[in-house]
Amino acid sequence: MMKSSSNSGLVYSTELGRTCPVCRRALAACACQGQAKAAPAGDGKVRVSRETKGRGGKCVTLVKGVALDAAALAALGKQLRAACGSGGTVKDGVIEVQGDHCDTVLAALQKLGHSPKRVGG
Repeated sequence: MMKSSSNSGLVYSTELGRTCPVCRRALAACACQGQAKAAPAGDGKVRVSRETKGRGGKCVTLVKGVALDAAALAALGKQLRAACGSGGTVKDGVIEVQGDHCDTVLAALQKLGHSPKRVGG
C-alpha cells in the first residue's frame, strides 16, 4: 500500500501541459511564479570583491547585493563585462566578471547610480 504524500501532485496533464507544483495551474497561467520573480535577491548593499578560490587560481571579480530582478541583473552584468572588456556570468544573484577588474567595476557602478563598496583584501 502506497502512502499519499501531501506535496505530491500532478506534474503533467494532456489537457494543460506542464503544471506548477505549488498552485497546480498550467505553467503559462501560474500565479506563484510572478510573485517569486518580483522579489529581488540582493539586499541593496552593493559589494565588489575579488576571488580565486575554486577557480584553478584564476581571478574573478564578484558583485554581490545588487537589489535588481533577474533580467535587470543580467543586463547590468552585460554592461559591466563590456566596460571591462572581458567575459563573465550571473549566478544566483552574483555577477562574476573574469579577471581582476575591481576598480573598473566600482567606477562603472558609480556611474550607473549605485553606491558600491570594495570588500575583502
